[in-house]
Amino acid sequence: MISLTSSAIHHIRQLILARDVKPIGIRIGVNTKGCSGLSYALEFVDKVLEGDEVLNIEDIKVFIDPKVTLFIIGTQMDYVEGELESGFKFLNPNEKGRCGCGESFHI
Repeated sequence: MISLTSSAIHHIRQLILARDVKPIGIRIGVNTKGCSGLSYALEFVDKVLEGDEVLNIEDIKVFIDPKVTLFIIGTQMDYVEGELESGFKFLNPNEKGRCGCGESFHI
């Protein structure tokens, strides 16, 4: 359904270790936002929600709301660092376009 690059896995591990209360994993979601309509959302998971799909990627549990599954099938999540910015990037084969700033997408 979704894959994580080694860079994304490494950065997620660092974020989890930096928290005082260790989460059980991360949740990848899609919110209505931005000029193109949808944006990716990441959050730590402290409690499993009913219906969550759970992926075990190496030692990381990735939780996905079943309502967004169709939006993210085949997506690769990466973490990139550049001179002026760093962050998680999503390569989603389902995207039909992105807004000019790159913060939102549509399918």
